Amino acid sequence: MKLTRFSDIGLRVLMYLARESRSPSVTVAEVALQFDVPHNHLVKVVGMLAKMGWIDAVRGRNGGISLAASPDTLHIGSILRVLEGDAEAIDCEGIGCRLSGDCRLRNALKIGVDAFYNAMDEYTLADIVSGNTGEHIVMMHRNFLMDRAAIA
Repeated sequence: MKLTRFSDIGLRVLMYLARESRSPSVTVAEVALQFDVPHNHLVKVVGMLAKMGWIDAVRGRNGGISLAASPDTLHIGSILRVLEGDAEAIDCEGIGCRLSGDCRLRNALKIGVDAFYNAMDEYTLADIVSGNTGEHIVMMHRNFLMDRAAIA
């Protein structure tokens, strides 16, 4: 199973925001730069995260994005279920498969995907950004601010 780029970016945004509250606020431009993500694509991801109530997004000159939920309440499996959508791992009807109805592959894949999501539910966003990962995220933001200050 491979996650979509949309989910990948969504998880990275949540991770980046989860470590600590930031002043000044984190901007979409900062996240785009940090993860080398196209700005327009990131705006779509941020919109979805805000719609779900996971982040707050404020537009404008003094705007920015911040985590709206506690990292220990956000389970990775639940996040991925939303970001990935409910599409099946295989599209039996889309290819006009002659085995449709007599094939056990579709059900086997569904069981596997469900097991993946259940395993991911064992982890929260807080778990993911603990330790070295979290420290690296903090340093990324600090370095961004120092680089920005040096330019100004």
